[in-house]
Amino acid sequence: MAPAAVRPLFRLALLSILMLPLTGPAGAQTRPAPAAPAASLIDLNSASRDTLMELEGIGEVRADAIIRSRPFKTKADLVERWIVPEELYEKIAGKVTVRPIATPAAPTRPTTPPKR
Repeated sequence: MAPAAVRPLFRLALLSILMLPLTGPAGAQTRPAPAAPAASLIDLNSASRDTLMELEGIGEVRADAIIRSRPFKTKADLVERWIVPEELYEKIAGKVTVRPIATPAAPTRPTTPPKR
């Protein structure tokens, strides 16, 4: 049998070896990359044709279809309106956003009573 002083070191070494598969190699990324910051997301309601074409899988035809289909309420409208297939949507969903389009305020009526 091993001396009493060696047993704790042996257990520590065994435990370290058993934990390697759980932690992975140093520097390895185990989580998916975070989504792009909101400032760098492409707004489907205001992006130019050239900006839309920077997205993977979006060429001239799809960029034009996106522009013609505006305004969007959600980015999922791309699939619901059959503009892009679901597989392509999954690739670009983290790179796009939909910001509401500013609508002009409704005209107000004058507050003075009408003259008789």
